[in-house]
Amino acid sequence: MSSRRFLLSEPPFQGRAILLGSEAHHLRGVLRAQPGSVVELFDGSGQVWRGIVDHCSQDRVELCQVELLEPGSMKAARLVLIQSLCKAEKLEWLLEKCTEIGVDEIYLLEAARSVVRIPKERLDAKMERWRKIVLAAVKQSRHNTFPVLHPPCSLASVWSSLAPGLRLLLSEQEHAESLKKILRCSSWQHAAFCIGPEGGWTEEEHGALVRSGFRPASLGSQILRTETAAVVAAAILKYEQETVE
Repeated sequence: MSSRRFLLSEPPFQGRAILLGSEAHHLRGVLRAQPGSVVELFDGSGQVWRGIVDHCSQDRVELCQVELLEPGSMKAARLVLIQSLCKAEKLEWLLEKCTEIGVDEIYLLEAARSVVRIPKERLDAKMERWRKIVLAAVKQSRHNTFPVLHPPCSLASVWSSLAPGLRLLLSEQEHAESLKKILRCSSWQHAAFCIGPEGGWTEEEHGALVRSGFRPASLGSQILRTETAAVVAAAILKYEQETVE
C-alpha cells in the first residue's frame, strides 16, 4: 500500500522536514500518526520525498531521515483549462476531476452568461476552499505537481496570459471540427481549452475567442453540461498528449 502524501510549505533541510497547519492536523489528528510512521512529502513542483515521523505536537509534525525519491522536472507539455464560472457544486466537482486527470493550470472565467458572480468580499474564502479541493485531488491521485488556480477574471486577461500553443474553444456550433480531428492533425504539446458557461457563449465572446486564435472544437452531437464538457475534454486531451509523448 502506498504511503500517505503530504504537502510541504518549505523544502526539507539536512534530512529533516516540518508539516504545519492543516497538513500536520491531518497526519496527527485524523490519521493518528505516531513516531516511526513513514509518509511521503511533496512540494507541488514535482519533487517527492519519503520521511519518518519523529515528533508530533499540537499543530506541528517533525520528520527525520527525509530522502528525495523523485527530483522535480519541468513538464514540456501543459494542459490549461479556461472554465467559465458555474454553480458551486458543479465547479467544485470539475476542479476535483480535472485535477485528478492532470490539468496543469486552471483559469476561472467571468463569462457574460455565467450564472454565478463572486462578490469581492467572498473571493478569498472561495479561493481557499477551491485550493483545498485541488490539493485533496492532487494527493488522492498522487500527482507530483500542483495545478495553478487563477481567480476569476475576464476573457482579455486570460488570453493575454497564455503561452503559445494549441487553443481550443469547445463549441456547440454545427460547423465546428471534431476535437479528435483537430488533435490528430495538429502538432502540439501545450494546449489551452475553453469551456463556456451553462448559458453558452454570446456571439461577441465566441467571435473574440476565434479572433484571438481559439479553434472551435466539437465533442460530438450531444449537448453536454459545462462540468461534463470540462472533464470529457480534459480526459481526451490528456490521452492524446500521452499518446504523442
